[in-house]
Amino acid sequence: MTDGTTTDAPARTRRGRGGGGGADARRAARAKPQVVQMPAIQRSLKEFEVLDEEALSIIENNADKVLEEIGIGFKDYPRALDLWEKAGATVDRSEERVRFPRGMLRELIKTAPSHYTQHARNPERSVPIGGKSTVFAPVYGPPFVSDIEKGRRYATIEDFNNFVKLAYANPYMHHSGGTVCEPCDIAVNKRHLDMVYAHIKYSDKPFMGSVTAPERAQDTINMCNLVFGEEFVQQNTVLTSLINCNSPMTLDGTMLGALDVYAQNNQACIVSPFILAGAMSPTTVTATLTQVLCEVMAGSAFAQLVRPGAPVIFGTFAANISMQTGAPTFGTPEPALVLYGAAQLARRFNMPFRSGGALCGSKSVDAQAAYETNATIIPAVMGGVNFMLHSAGWLEGGLVASYEKFILDCDQLGMMHTFAKGIDLSENAQGMDAMREVGPGGHFLGCAHTQANFQTAFYQSTTTDNGSFEQWEVEGKKDSAQRANAIWKRMLEEYVPPPLDEEKDVALQAYMAERKASEADAFS
Repeated sequence: MTDGTTTDAPARTRRGRGGGGGADARRAARAKPQVVQMPAIQRSLKEFEVLDEEALSIIENNADKVLEEIGIGFKDYPRALDLWEKAGATVDRSEERVRFPRGMLRELIKTAPSHYTQHARNPERSVPIGGKSTVFAPVYGPPFVSDIEKGRRYATIEDFNNFVKLAYANPYMHHSGGTVCEPCDIAVNKRHLDMVYAHIKYSDKPFMGSVTAPERAQDTINMCNLVFGEEFVQQNTVLTSLINCNSPMTLDGTMLGALDVYAQNNQACIVSPFILAGAMSPTTVTATLTQVLCEVMAGSAFAQLVRPGAPVIFGTFAANISMQTGAPTFGTPEPALVLYGAAQLARRFNMPFRSGGALCGSKSVDAQAAYETNATIIPAVMGGVNFMLHSAGWLEGGLVASYEKFILDCDQLGMMHTFAKGIDLSENAQGMDAMREVGPGGHFLGCAHTQANFQTAFYQSTTTDNGSFEQWEVEGKKDSAQRANAIWKRMLEEYVPPPLDEEKDVALQAYMAERKASEADAFS
């Protein structure tokens, strides 16, 4: 689509009632324990900051120079050039490049909300985006999946459904995510329908939409209209979707088209440079932050040209490359500094902030995976990330969604819920009665304060083994991955889907069937 417009949605399919058995299924579901869900984190800790006022001013001033003198590419999307020209930017159509007067983008971005609520189809699962909130969303985009029994393999729709179910069932995952893995057994031009449907059918948490073509973004909107109602969608945010800049300093037609569709419909987009420093940005942290700011400002301001007030998130995904091999690396110091600095810039622009979470380059669920994951989760929480994408399941630099690592990462996310609360200074937390009761030389195991608090005093890991060596040996000498393997299998066995209105389900399936029948399968 070269003119930036979107096709009309296929005619609405008549809603009907499905076959019998629905009432029995709902009664059975109600008889099962309900899924426990932790609310989005409300951080009490002060954000860790690495830049002072002088440093922030240098980066902003350099970004203004880049935007004015070098510009940003808006490729293969003439509508974007038209909008920028009308807004007063300098447009070079031969290069598809736009240059911006100093201050222009900053002024446009002022109409973007500083925070918003992403509504889930279950209102109890809706999440706040921005401010002191942190929302965890799972891994996004891997073409492969792995587990310790079947190994590494191309992902299927069954795997996709499984990860949606695991995200739904885990109390520390606030969001269902988007492309948790690529279902390679379904045609490329149709798999987005199955993915969106899976998020709606197998979870009632908020989710992300398709961004691989403008018409696929429109399909996502149309399916949300069937679930939430068109008026509700236009007045509220029910999607937060990922728009990656084609770094350096380029937004391509695919991403611009999806961003255009979502902004027109008041749906949130994460404008996120995807940077491997040394290849897609200069090697230094300061220069990378300057480029990040330029790309985010350009994409976010474009959304405001489309619809002032459209929600956008200041995003960044930054890693290094090995200067010896060219391979991406994770868990190193420099990307953490980029994250901290970008978070400060986002707060300076009064925008919600997104960055990555449980990232690693390891090929297996091993010590490298653990170290690198921890070195990326902690900066995300301490830096003040509002929307943490890839917070569980990421392996092999994002090529693989790992079942076992998903479980282990979620356990770390649980710890972050406790850590981010900071230190409790309530009368109970001060524990003066306990110290008076026990006195010098005693112990606290049996005192009244311990008895009253022992069940909630400390975070209890779901994956670690803290028993004796002898007990561990008797139980089969299982390592972390083996324990996680048993957990995800049990979670899928015990999974109970959230109720979905039968008429809405029928309408969704009819819409999908009509769309799939409208074009031939394409696998590239």
